[in-house]
Amino acid sequence: MARIEPFTIDIPQAEIDDLKCRLARTRWPERETVDDWSQGAPLAKVKALCAYWRDHYDWRRIEARLNALGQYRTELDGLPIHFMHIRSPEPDALPLLMTHGWPGSVIEFLKVIGPLTDPVAHGGKASNAFHLVLPSLPGYGFSGKPTDTGWTVQRIARAWALLMERLGYERYVAQGGDWGAAVTTALGASAPKGLAAIHLNMVVAFPGRSESDCTDEDKARQDHYLRYRKKEMGYYIQQMTRPQTLGYGLADSPSGQAAWIYEKFHAWTDAGREPETMFSLDEMLDNISLYWLTGTATSSSRLYWESGRDFKSVEIEIPTGCSLFPKDIIRPSRRWAERSFRNIVHWNELDRGGHFAAFEQPDLFAEEVRACFRQFRRACG
Repeated sequence: MARIEPFTIDIPQAEIDDLKCRLARTRWPERETVDDWSQGAPLAKVKALCAYWRDHYDWRRIEARLNALGQYRTELDGLPIHFMHIRSPEPDALPLLMTHGWPGSVIEFLKVIGPLTDPVAHGGKASNAFHLVLPSLPGYGFSGKPTDTGWTVQRIARAWALLMERLGYERYVAQGGDWGAAVTTALGASAPKGLAAIHLNMVVAFPGRSESDCTDEDKARQDHYLRYRKKEMGYYIQQMTRPQTLGYGLADSPSGQAAWIYEKFHAWTDAGREPETMFSLDEMLDNISLYWLTGTATSSSRLYWESGRDFKSVEIEIPTGCSLFPKDIIRPSRRWAERSFRNIVHWNELDRGGHFAAFEQPDLFAEEVRACFRQFRRACG
């Protein structure tokens, strides 16, 4: 059995100094010719973000926070995989595997780690506790970068099942959004031994081609997704078809990397189109810095090349919970979802929140996870 080794983040100071120098030497484009975000992230806002990154942001703060949580690496299917493993003080806690997406990272989950692992300390009940396993996707963060093709969501799901087995969890549940939802769905489809149920905060399901009883609500859901495809999907096509070409610019320019991710905090959050009303500059830059300092712009994009064309509904029988946040990319009806997810045990459509659910609305997210998996605790105790 491969070893599980403690892992400590220690970014060389020279890398941080280089980042600040590059930011100071940024060659800026001219401003946009509109007064909104319709041409992309506005020049003034990106310049302000990068000025803060250069002059005020402290990477060592988030580095210390991550190092205090329990980080590890282990080899899965030939690739070093980074993960956080935070055990609850409650001995009967339910093991929960949570997977992030793009342009996210394990940093998305920092606000929910305490409430999920130690609910008593956060005004909750001990019976709601989870042991958390939070892996970084291949090519993301401090996980290894694949050097060959084939790291699809199905292969990642198999690696995650091996990780849970290696950690000694005989029975567990899994959760994900964005690519994490795709990996978790693939995990559910394969139904490895020990997996009791899954929860998704992005549900990939669409109406049938010959939908004859389409309601006004159905049409609104379709229109929401069609607006995304028409106005917001350029990043997806680029990363799915030419991640290497994109990577040269993002790997060389921190302002470019910042704008590439900052735009998604604008487009996909329930923040009235102003990401600073949802996240602090430090919170956004924690995630942006993780991509920059690990040099993972290109390797993370390749997941779109590997599995972007397969990001679709699959039929699964395992118990599934679905939490739909109103500003997410896809908001299917339960009727559409039931064609693929044959055993939906939890369904809720919330009144606020977006694509980065745990990051945006940690209290709502944590309660959705608790509600979904509550019925599986006795069997997993």
